[in-house]
Amino acid sequence: MLQQALKFLLDTVFGLLTYAFLLRFAMQWLRAPFRNPVGQAVTALTDWAVKPLRRLLPGFRGVDWSTLALAWLTQFVWLLLGALLLSPMSAAMGGDLVITLALLAFVDLIKALLWLLIIVVLLQAILSWVAPDGPIAGLLNALTYRFLAPIRRRVPPIGGALDLSPLIVIVLAQLVLMLPVQWLENAVLTLLR
Repeated sequence: MLQQALKFLLDTVFGLLTYAFLLRFAMQWLRAPFRNPVGQAVTALTDWAVKPLRRLLPGFRGVDWSTLALAWLTQFVWLLLGALLLSPMSAAMGGDLVITLALLAFVDLIKALLWLLIIVVLLQAILSWVAPDGPIAGLLNALTYRFLAPIRRRVPPIGGALDLSPLIVIVLAQLVLMLPVQWLENAVLTLLR
């Protein structure tokens, strides 16, 4: 039971940090506004680590490499601690385990980014019906525009009002999770065997 409780705490803390770093990365990359409740919360959760690392690893061409590196590092530590918690003997595997977990952390970040996209698109679609001018509408629009706009140009709204582009983006993201990302994860896991 203690092992389950520790795993739950690890998942909660490291999941929150990983998604906070990824959301900050996405918001900066997609030029989303930070002057909203979500942006302020993400900044408060991540500034303690991002600001010092930014001195060593500055951004380049609009990509905040320090935030992305912190997301990867958080994911890696999360996987490492989870492996050690579930199987203390895994510490004896040494370098092979570390390399595999480092690669798996990269794959898990891709999965997390795709899930973040799915959640943001779903939230934006729901809030566009119930609170189109809410406090996070600008943030959600900025995070989803680059993904929805190409589909909106090709697929017009049905009946002039029903926009299917969020559904199409969600289905495409799910397909990417099922096919290439799953294949990549299986390829990394075969290294562990």
